[in-house]
Amino acid sequence: MDRLSQAERSRVMSRIRSRDTGPEMLVRRMLYANGYRYRCQWKGVPGHPDVAIPRLRTLIEIRGCFWHRHEGCSDATTPKSNCAFWNEKFRRNVERDARHEKEWSDLGWNLIVVWTCGLVPSEREKTFRFILKTLARWEKGAEKRDGR
Repeated sequence: MDRLSQAERSRVMSRIRSRDTGPEMLVRRMLYANGYRYRCQWKGVPGHPDVAIPRLRTLIEIRGCFWHRHEGCSDATTPKSNCAFWNEKFRRNVERDARHEKEWSDLGWNLIVVWTCGLVPSEREKTFRFILKTLARWEKGAEKRDGR
């Protein structure tokens, strides 16, 4: 049973944003501070990924553990009411993620998936180091291919 009335639940759900979220802004600020320039929700790539770094052919997806079903994460809970709706919603989200990942791979894009549980204060630095290390590795590969 939901603690909120249908009108209250509707209001709460309408406030959930799909872009410029707190986790997305954390990653974007870190990228900019480290000299990476990017495009947000770029329409030049199928699925309009959260962050695209065209120079490195790299996409960064910031995924909510709840919405995208981060396996093994305590944040990937399922609501107790209206289970059929939620299970179908989660299934579609995961299928869409897999479809986009395949499209991006087929088009030659690198992908970094950042889960929101990796952006909590105790994990944030580790996650940022991973992103920067991965981008640096791909940057070296791009330089070799371009003959720089």
